[in-house]
Amino acid sequence: ALRARVVLYEPLIPQNTGNIGRLCVGFGCELILVGKLGFEISSARVKRAGLDYWPRLTLRHHADWAAFLSQEAEGRPLVAFSKRAPRAVFDHAFAEDSLLVFGPETTGLPDALWADGRMQALRLPMPGEIRSHNLANSVAMALSELYRQTVHGR
Repeated sequence: ALRARVVLYEPLIPQNTGNIGRLCVGFGCELILVGKLGFEISSARVKRAGLDYWPRLTLRHHADWAAFLSQEAEGRPLVAFSKRAPRAVFDHAFAEDSLLVFGPETTGLPDALWADGRMQALRLPMPGEIRSHNLANSVAMALSELYRQTVHGR
């Protein structure tokens, strides 16, 4: 199991969140949702994407970013993903208890969340001609790299 946690800030698409929940169960990590969701968490679409794994997911939802920071982030590295980040995910040494932060599917993380300088920004590989990766795929790539570095490489 991983001590890392996946953090989705204001996710919009229930199927992505369901798939990410399934990934979290598979990697043994928790899923944290922050802010206003673009769907009902009890939605059949969320649960269908998470299959029968959804009941095994450790899931928390914080009303806003400030509540998340005060209750989850003390002493833990915040690693956020942006296609504009100068540093690649492969050039980062992950801590086992990292919080992997992802923004909404259509906009990414708002500038205000970067303002305090607590988050390290990383980008995922995107050598082809696309604007962005699917959110669930991005989480899978990030979790896989964190796992490779902190568990598999031991």
